[in-house]
Amino acid sequence: MKPTTAPRVVVASRVFVPDVAAAAFRLRALVNGLDSRGARVQVLTTTPPRALPVPAVPARVRRWPVLRDRGGNVRGYVQYLSYDIPAFFRLLVTDADVVVSEPPPTTGAVVALTSWLRHRPYVYYAADVWSDALAAMTVPAPVIGIMRAVEGRVLRHAAMVIAVSDVVGEQVGAFGVPPERVAVVGNGVDTDVFRPTASPAVSGSDPYVVYTGTMSEWQGADVFVKAMAIVARRHPRAQLRFFGQGTDEVHLRELAARLCPQNVVFGGVVPPAEAAAWISGARAALVSIKPDQGYDFAKPTKIYAAAACGTPVIFAGKGAGAAVVADNELGDAVDHTPDAVAAAIEERLTASSSPAQREHRMAWVRENASLAASGELAADMVLAVLR
Repeated sequence: MKPTTAPRVVVASRVFVPDVAAAAFRLRALVNGLDSRGARVQVLTTTPPRALPVPAVPARVRRWPVLRDRGGNVRGYVQYLSYDIPAFFRLLVTDADVVVSEPPPTTGAVVALTSWLRHRPYVYYAADVWSDALAAMTVPAPVIGIMRAVEGRVLRHAAMVIAVSDVVGEQVGAFGVPPERVAVVGNGVDTDVFRPTASPAVSGSDPYVVYTGTMSEWQGADVFVKAMAIVARRHPRAQLRFFGQGTDEVHLRELAARLCPQNVVFGGVVPPAEAAAWISGARAALVSIKPDQGYDFAKPTKIYAAAACGTPVIFAGKGAGAAVVADNELGDAVDHTPDAVAAAIEERLTASSSPAQREHRMAWVRENASLAASGELAADMVLAVLR
């Protein structure tokens, strides 16, 4: 039982465990860090999308029904509002010393307004800059402009903005946020979950590469399907396995059915431990960022998840993600073209990693991309606001 004088922290997020999303894992690490520092934590989130096991967390988790898309995601403006509108009233009647807001900026706006009405500070946890992400997608310019204005106001009025990378921190600063109110805590994966499994998943005797997580337009994962059509000419038994969902999934399925239906399999959303098993048994894990769309700064957590399992990464694109892979010998950074990706996949299909190479990747993640470590640092930044 924590003392009544313990700091009261409320986390407002449309996703939280057991949602299979990077934000959910990141916030669980934050909650763990806050609890270990003596804070009393509440999470205002949504009802889980399906019958997934709900892990125990050291917080009072209050859930509310929300609209989800066909894939079970809270993604889209109507879905956001189905969380944000009830959250406004929930936050008004919830006591807190500080509130932590997860994107999108509409949730940030709700947190900012209720924090102003309740005379308390708030912290914005910026995994990326939302309006920049929209610019990389087929979103009308007026919508991008409105979201950028909302995002800028939310960032400037936050007592602290937590950024997951130096680049995101720089982008936050471009909105006029003073440097002393931006804290870079890094990002990563849960290395207790993402690690080599004793019994890696197998696809019969067929070698495979794997793509896990979100499939969005700005990632350009269709390059992998096109590359697989090339690979299949010389490796007809090889497979590309997708696990996850996203706005680009329908397009990817249609493309695969047209180009190489026997070589591409969609497995849907799976629990993290199952994803780790599939990654562990893969010849390579695939990650992509469509270049020159305003999102080259991103470092997808897919990179860390693959390396934590000892599996080499094939990164298609350029920028920060490509640099992480190439500079730290985590795999191959190649151009975002079918020919370049196909060549990298073929090489990985025919050459296995040595035990030393697998251990190097795992050790790098433990030392540089531990989600537990970033969660503890984020907790320090949240509580620093109260001091």
